Amino acid sequence: MLELSLEKSFPGFQLALDLMAQEGEVLALLGPSGSGKSTLLRLIAGLLAPDRGFVRFGGVDLTPLPPERRGVGFLFQDYALFPHLTVAENVAFGLVEARWPRAEREARVRELLERMELLSHAGKRPQELSGGEQQRVALARALAPKPRLLLLDEPLGALDLRLREELLFFLRRTLRETRVTTLLVTHDQGEAFLLAHRVAVIRQGRLVQVGRPEEVYTKPKDAWTARFMGHKNLLSPEESQRIGLPPKPHLLPPGALRLGEGAEGVVEERLYYGPRVGLWVRVKGVRLYLEAQEGPEEGTPIRLHLDLNQALPLEG
Repeated sequence: MLELSLEKSFPGFQLALDLMAQEGEVLALLGPSGSGKSTLLRLIAGLLAPDRGFVRFGGVDLTPLPPERRGVGFLFQDYALFPHLTVAENVAFGLVEARWPRAEREARVRELLERMELLSHAGKRPQELSGGEQQRVALARALAPKPRLLLLDEPLGALDLRLREELLFFLRRTLRETRVTTLLVTHDQGEAFLLAHRVAVIRQGRLVQVGRPEEVYTKPKDAWTARFMGHKNLLSPEESQRIGLPPKPHLLPPGALRLGEGAEGVVEERLYYGPRVGLWVRVKGVRLYLEAQEGPEEGTPIRLHLDLNQALPLEG
C-alpha cells in the first residue's frame, strides 16, 4: 500500500493532503492546472523534499531515500528521451544504471519492445519515431527496472487527439497487465475514468473527493466538483425552487431530463455533434441542457420531462 501525508509550500500556494493507494491500483489525480498534481508526484519520487510528512510504500518509509533508491518509475509529459541513444538503448538506460547483468538486460528490453510493439524500431533514434511511438518508448523505459510504483505525469498530454485516443486503450491494457501500483496525473476526466480504478480530485493543493470513477461522477461532493466533472445542470437555490425542488443547490444528472410530456419550454441553442445533438432549453425560467440522437431546431417550443427524484443536493 502507498500511504501519503505531505505538506509543501511555495509563494502563494500550499499543498497539504493525505492519500492512500492499494497495491496494484491505478489512482488518477484529477484537477485543474495549478492544483498541485505534478508537485505531489515530484514529492513521491523524491525530486522535491516535503516541508512535513511522509511517503510510505509497502510499509517502508521512502521519505529519507534519494530518488534512485525509491524503486519508482516516472514518465514525464515530454517523455525526456535521450536523442543520441537508440530506442533499445533508451529502454535499457535504467537497467545499465542499476547494473543488471547483460543477458538479463537484453531479455528485459526485448520483452518490453515486443509488448510495446516496438521491436522493429529498436535501432532507431527517438526523432525518427512518431509521437505515439515515442510515448511507448518512454513507457517501456519507465517500466524496464520493474518499479514497484509508477508515476505518470500527463502521459498523453503532448499528443494530438487521434493519437491520444489510440494510445489511451494501449496504456490501459499495459497498466492492467503489469499490475504495478500507478499514480496518474491528468486534467482530462475521460482519460482518468478509463485508466483508473479510483479517482482523487484535487483543488488548490487539497483533496476534495476520492472514489471510484462512477461514484465521483454521479455523486460529486459539491458544485465545484460537479462543474469540473462536466455536469451542466447545476442549479442555484433560486433555480431549484423554480422547478419544484427545495431552495438549495442541486445537480440534475443527464438521466433526469428527456424530451416528451412535461413542462413547456423552448429550444434556445442546438449543438450538432454528429452522433448526438445537444440542446439548451429554457424551462420555467431555468436554462437546462440535455442530449439526444436528434432534436428540434432553435426557437422550437417543446415539452421536457424532469425526473426530480434524481436531483442530487450539493454543498455550496
